[in-house]
Amino acid sequence: MSLFYIMPIVFLIGVIMIALEDVIRINKAATAVGMCILLWVMFLLDATGIFSAHKPEFMVKFIDAFPHFASLSTAEQAFRYIEFSMTEALGDVSTTLFFVLGSMVIIEVLDSHGAFGILSHSIKTTAKRKLLWILSFITFFLSMLLGNLATIIIMIAVMRKLMANKEDRILFACMGIIAANAGGSCSPIGDVTTLLLWTGGNLTASHQISHIFLPCLTTLVAPLTVLTFTIAKDAHIQVPQQTESNTLPEDITPKFQKTLLFIGLATLAMVPVFQSLIGLPPFMGVLLGVVVLWSITDLRYAKFKDKNHQHLKISNLFARIDLATILFFLGILMSVNALNASGFLTTMSGTMTRILPEPNSIAAVLGICSSFLDNVALVAAAMGMYPIADAGVFASNGTFWTFLAYCAVTGGSILIIGSATGVTAMGMEKISFGYYLKKFTPLAFLGFAVGAAVFLLLF
Repeated sequence: MSLFYIMPIVFLIGVIMIALEDVIRINKAATAVGMCILLWVMFLLDATGIFSAHKPEFMVKFIDAFPHFASLSTAEQAFRYIEFSMTEALGDVSTTLFFVLGSMVIIEVLDSHGAFGILSHSIKTTAKRKLLWILSFITFFLSMLLGNLATIIIMIAVMRKLMANKEDRILFACMGIIAANAGGSCSPIGDVTTLLLWTGGNLTASHQISHIFLPCLTTLVAPLTVLTFTIAKDAHIQVPQQTESNTLPEDITPKFQKTLLFIGLATLAMVPVFQSLIGLPPFMGVLLGVVVLWSITDLRYAKFKDKNHQHLKISNLFARIDLATILFFLGILMSVNALNASGFLTTMSGTMTRILPEPNSIAAVLGICSSFLDNVALVAAAMGMYPIADAGVFASNGTFWTFLAYCAVTGGSILIIGSATGVTAMGMEKISFGYYLKKFTPLAFLGFAVGAAVFLLLF
């Protein structure tokens, strides 16, 4: 049996293992990287057989671009093509990885300097209903700038400073998952999937924000309104006793924290602007923000030799960056590229088009699937299956890509294991799968369906 048909089975098994990370006790990064290596090895081992029976369109174009390759044997052509495909894929994937890495550095700098503490200090109300709306909207808009994963981590930290009751924190954290995914969906830098669509040329930043903002806002407001009526009007949160001491150096003043927060958020917000105005690649825009913060902090701490100040220098903060997440994205994206280079995704797209001739139905199904499968893999596979067309729903800024950006991210809120934000909140606050399934899955599905309806009615 040709390895061409075994490769997608390996990919599916890998994605399931990633979803069951807590059950099998193997880190998802290890699974993703291992899957990536195995797929490319299988491709290399059966390259001649794959190209003899399933020569992809890309291979034909590749040979046309380099006519002297036509004189080579099929085995030599296959090897050269795989070598070229792997190098090209790694280049494309690296831009995404460096963007994620730069964002992580900026967020770590702000967090280590206590800049996000400004949020908790600025919230004075203890009314549960009012606080739920305030925190949900802060989460929504913050995730547009920082990304949904970083935002949920920050907001849970803020919730811990505002609420002493664990049951209240779990309730707010679950609503925060829906809010973070809704906000991340309408921003090109709000989620890794939207970043892929943006950097891949499938969507422009202005088009995505203008077309998905209202549906995403509806996705938040619909469940938030329903949840509000389940809370008593006179309900108040219990404020925790302030026992923790400030471990930051005295010269890290609130003014300096606000300055860092403004610079960090401004640089992230300017990434799409730079890309639109001068064509600066997104990863360079983020790295520019890293350079600015790096320079400011290094100059400020140059005269200090004590351990507290040195720990705050960016060169020392790199040790705190979650490299496992970077490797996870590397494994997933390179795995999808292996399937794409082999021509399997092209074959798969024809099959899906016959089953679901309506493109919006495909996007909706992928959104539902993202509730239990990794949405990065699903979107990357969709990008491989449906190349950007010159016109129609699959063209750049076409309806399919726009709706997919909405569905793939907000669909991840339907189950708590459906997104990185849900899994992170689940671990930080020890939220049970059953609790979320019973109380928030119906709310998340309501928001997803209503937001989808708004999008389809408008566009």
